[in-house]
Amino acid sequence: MQALLLSFFVSFLISLLIVRFERWHVAYSGDNRLQGAQKFHSKVVPRVGGLAIFLGILSASALVFLKGQPEGFSLLHMLALVGIVFLVGLLEDLTKSLGILTRLTGMLAAALFACLTMGAIVTQIGWPWFDMLLGIPIVAIVFTVLGLVGVTNSINIIDGYHGLAAVVSILILSALAYVGYTVGDRLIWSFAIITVGGIAGFLIWNYPRGLIFLGDGGAYLLGFGIALTSVLLVARNPQVSAWFPMLLVIYPVIETLFSIYRKWIYRGRSPLLPDGIHLHMLLYKRVVRWAAGAGAANDRRNANTSPYLWLLTSLAVFPAVAFWYLPLMLQFSTGLYVVLYLYLYQSLIRFKTPRWLRHH
Repeated sequence: MQALLLSFFVSFLISLLIVRFERWHVAYSGDNRLQGAQKFHSKVVPRVGGLAIFLGILSASALVFLKGQPEGFSLLHMLALVGIVFLVGLLEDLTKSLGILTRLTGMLAAALFACLTMGAIVTQIGWPWFDMLLGIPIVAIVFTVLGLVGVTNSINIIDGYHGLAAVVSILILSALAYVGYTVGDRLIWSFAIITVGGIAGFLIWNYPRGLIFLGDGGAYLLGFGIALTSVLLVARNPQVSAWFPMLLVIYPVIETLFSIYRKWIYRGRSPLLPDGIHLHMLLYKRVVRWAAGAGAANDRRNANTSPYLWLLTSLAVFPAVAFWYLPLMLQFSTGLYVVLYLYLYQSLIRFKTPRWLRHH
């Protein structure tokens, strides 16, 4: 509990200082690009909220280490790996010129180090034919590295509105902490709950007014932290199905995969180019903006969009927590969620908003 509170307090304080003294640094830390397919804020905002979260996690992890807790060194080990990914994202936030290949290289390096130094490797998913392939070490490592990098980027993909990625991450990490505690894995639940504290301290300033953003650094930090915690939980605890974390992250993952399909396969464009038809953007355009009317403040409409996606995420988190040790139920729930996502997306893209989403 002390570590959780320390992480929260440090993140809260650093976020406050970033917001209060933004005039000193916003020329470098601010998101100056107010126009574009994925821009929905109306003023320049510091996008270095990830720094506050990272320092919160670092402070809490150091406390655990200095108190001599058995998981202390491993917490710092995890944070060092997460820090690699956070750093490349933070450099992009500050310079606005760090290429995607450079960022991917940092993610790949951190993911490979995680496999080799922490044993964070997925060796089975419950499909015998695929598990035979994962029995080959190089295949298992490649599969795990791609998964770590993919989930890292998926959180960045959904980071579009005030509080969206932050609360989605809190829901996912809380579920990981619960199962980690249930199976007695102190490292997993400690890292997850400390990270929740750091996010909560940042969230006070991010939602609903959007005074500070996660930035690429913050989104990468949360994405890689979630991915690494998930893989370690499964690798260290065979009783936990690999489909448990898969269901937890299904919303950002299906958003990312569908985005790649939509841009690369369907439209013949580079999957790296931004577009304005992610699910959260469609909810904003078809539901929230329409309901609020043209006179509503842009920031208010922005904030009002996120709760829809929090609810959508909870529809995956709750069954994942209930069935964390039952692979067939988890697989069924994952398939059901994909069907729901596709139904909702197709309904919104065709201007046929489901009645239960409309404001009355």
